[in-house]
Amino acid sequence: MKLIVLDRDGTINEDSPQYIKSPAEWKPIPGSLEAIARLTQADWRVVVATNQSGLARGLFDMATLNAIHAEMHRAVTQAGGRIDAIFFCPHAADEGCACRKPKAGLLLEIAARLDVDLDGVPVAGDSLRDLQAAASVRCKPYLVLTGKGKGTRDAGGLPPGTETVADLAALAARLAP
Repeated sequence: MKLIVLDRDGTINEDSPQYIKSPAEWKPIPGSLEAIARLTQADWRVVVATNQSGLARGLFDMATLNAIHAEMHRAVTQAGGRIDAIFFCPHAADEGCACRKPKAGLLLEIAARLDVDLDGVPVAGDSLRDLQAAASVRCKPYLVLTGKGKGTRDAGGLPPGTETVADLAALAARLAP
């Protein structure tokens, strides 16, 4: 199975310092929907792993998160792609959970649920915590320069082996030529 794991905010859709709190606020990054379609059509299974501390902060509830994800699924499907699963951490940073990136809990859950070895699985994200989670379980980290990606690159300290790509479309072109 060809599996790729994507961060959501800043990788697939525009990020916001005020969080994405409604389906209306979910706006795809140009080219990201087509990139997911390209991966899907090349037989990649696309899975999303996302921290959603807005739940713990009371900024939105599960019904709203489900509606945001339904909008994402709709948009991806309309572009000819598919997201096979979404895994999310609902906890705030100070809760000490095992699933909030940079910890590897979400990725380990994906491995268990899909019965896959994570060694070399591409993980794309725009923040250091995405890359750290990936590297901690031997996934292949890709930094996209969308969202917080340029700031992440400029801050340095990327895990060894991290590759940088302009955006999700550039990564899809590389993985599904």
